[in-house]
Amino acid sequence: MKSYLVGGAVRDTLLDLPVSERDWVVVGATPGQMLALGYQQVGRDFPVFLHPESKEEYALARTERKSGNGYTGFICHAAPDVTLEADLLRRDLTINAIAQTAEGELVDPYHGRYDLQQRLLRHVSPAFQEDPLRVLRVARFAARFAHLGFHIAEETLALMQFMTHEGELAFLTPERVWKETEKALATRSPHVYFQVLRDCGALAVLFPEIDNLYGVPAPAQWHPEIDSGVHTLMTLMIAARLTPEIDVRFATLCHDVGKALTPPALWPRHHGHGPAGVKLVEQLCQRLRVPNALRDLAKLVAEYHDLAHTVTVLQPKTLMKLFDALDVWRKPERLEKLVLTSEADARGRTSFEESPYPQGNYLREAFTIASAVTSGEVVADGFQGIGVRDELHRRRIAALTAWKAQKIPASTP
Repeated sequence: MKSYLVGGAVRDTLLDLPVSERDWVVVGATPGQMLALGYQQVGRDFPVFLHPESKEEYALARTERKSGNGYTGFICHAAPDVTLEADLLRRDLTINAIAQTAEGELVDPYHGRYDLQQRLLRHVSPAFQEDPLRVLRVARFAARFAHLGFHIAEETLALMQFMTHEGELAFLTPERVWKETEKALATRSPHVYFQVLRDCGALAVLFPEIDNLYGVPAPAQWHPEIDSGVHTLMTLMIAARLTPEIDVRFATLCHDVGKALTPPALWPRHHGHGPAGVKLVEQLCQRLRVPNALRDLAKLVAEYHDLAHTVTVLQPKTLMKLFDALDVWRKPERLEKLVLTSEADARGRTSFEESPYPQGNYLREAFTIASAVTSGEVVADGFQGIGVRDELHRRRIAALTAWKAQKIPASTP
């Protein structure tokens, strides 16, 4: 028996990227031999073992044969006669099909090193099309490595388009779709993930609320890029620069979905698209089983992101309504998340990418002024019960009014 380091650990080492985990494939062994050496078996569908000391995963070399629909419809064959080359052949991309011996020698039967040098994401074999999850995985790798100049091979993109056209994506579970999407949102270029899905037709299948924005125009005066779908991915790109937080990035992705509901006769204006989009966000999140915290923020951002743009001209009582709607008194972090998504929205426009967003600091300062008035002060002045809430609200508005009177009016971009 012989063990080989495989997959992401080899790929990332060759790219001079940090390696977070290491996986191994074992050739020429049986489950009994692995157990006798102290390995702990954890795989149910095929033999995977944990090393007795390092706890790294060691999988017996195996082949796969398609037996049904979707990414679970496979029969796996693991035996001592399965070669390393046969095991690597079942992998998705050539850059993930490179192995390394314990001595450091690379085994690269499908030219993954060449594709790394060419910055190419290319499928290993036609068996790629048997697993619809690979459409999402390739899109995620494209997002993860976009800053290094990687692109998808034409023949691989064509295969992804074919898989989408054949309806293979219908067999993906919501959990798997969200898991890949969540990973993609954490990359340096999450907008690339959604662009690849659109390029292969998968965006319309998995994220119709986003895909429907393409072809919907916005006023050229404020949106030189015009197309609302293009704007959406531009905002996501800006959001990724502003913060690594996935909830902010996801909320940014969803912020304008209501524009797809505007009747064409009213284009290019989209009055009321924010509140209108809340139901679409709810629909998307329910379908993909998005975590509640992300769903709640995305709904709030959809409804209130435009209000943040005009914050410098809002009356104090309207500011208080915004703070109450965000529930910033219990969840103050929500204000910063709204600021970041609104800034991404303002800068996610052609020629506005580097523009300042003074509304952000205005909102932060307003919240500081309002939150400085506490319920303790009101209680100390003799108010009780519901009177505390009403008086607290009144005093906060008064504080904002006094503060606003001292502010120099700011222009809104």
